[in-house]
Amino acid sequence: MTRFRASAPLTTTWEHFDFAVEGPVAAVTLNRPEKLNPLTFESYADLRDLLAELPHHEGVKVLVVQGEGEAFCGGGDVDEIIGELITMKAGDLMQFTKMTGNVVRAMRECPIPIIVKVQGIAAGAGAVIALAADFRVVGRSGRFAFLFTKVGLSGGDMGAAYLLPRVVGLGRATSLLMLGDTIDAETADRYGLVSQLVDDEQLEDAVAALAGRIASGPTLALSQTKSLLSRELDMSLSSAMELDAMTQALLMTTDDHAEFHAAFKAGRPPAWKGQ
Repeated sequence: MTRFRASAPLTTTWEHFDFAVEGPVAAVTLNRPEKLNPLTFESYADLRDLLAELPHHEGVKVLVVQGEGEAFCGGGDVDEIIGELITMKAGDLMQFTKMTGNVVRAMRECPIPIIVKVQGIAAGAGAVIALAADFRVVGRSGRFAFLFTKVGLSGGDMGAAYLLPRVVGLGRATSLLMLGDTIDAETADRYGLVSQLVDDEQLEDAVAALAGRIASGPTLALSQTKSLLSRELDMSLSSAMELDAMTQALLMTTDDHAEFHAAFKAGRPPAWKGQ
C-alpha cells in the first residue's frame, strides 16, 4: 500500500465480486453467471469503494473488469434492485441513483486505465459500466443494450447521456438511449463503441495482451492522458491548451521522459519506470 493511504487499511475481501491482483494487473470479476452477473445495491457500493482504493494498491497499473460465464453484465438485478426501488421513498432513491453515478465518476477519475472485457450481453447498467471504461475489448458474441426507457426510466442513467454521444455521436446515442434496442458486436464496432473486436476464443488473450501493454508502458504519461481526455470534454480550446501545456511541462521533468531520450540514443527500447 502507498504511504498516502495513512491509517486506513486496504480492503482485503470484497463480498460482491471477485477481486484479484497478479503483478501490475488487477481484475474485478462479476461472479453470478446464473443471473448474467447482475449488479445489486451491494456490488455498486463495492465497486465505488474499490475504485477509490485502487490507486493506493502499490504496483497496480491497469484494471480489468469482466463477467463470469457467458455474459458480461445483464444490468441491475430485477428482483434485488427494481423490486425494492419501487417501495423506496425519494430520499433513499436519490442516494441510490447518486451511488450508481458515483461508480461511473470513479471509473473516469481513477488514474489507472480500465479495460472491460465483453462477451455476451452488456445491458442497462452493464452497458454503462462498459461505456465508462477506457478500453472495451469485445468478443463477437458481445451485445450492448441501453434498456432504461424499456423499464420506464430515462435513458440518461449513470452518465450515459453525457458519455455515449461523445463516443458514438449524438445521432446514434439518441437511437440507442431512446429506443433501447440491442446491438450486436459488429454494429457496436461500426458505431465506435468497441476498442478491439475479436473472436470469443481470442478474447482472453486479447485482454491480457492489452493489459500487459498498458502495464509495461509509461504510467504517468498514460494516467495524465486519461485525465486530460476526461477533463477537457467540456473545456474551451484555450483552457484545454493551457492544461495540456502545464501537464506536458510537468511530464518533461520525469525519469520516463529522460529514459526515452537515453533509449533512443542507445538504440534500445525504453525501460519505463513510471517515475
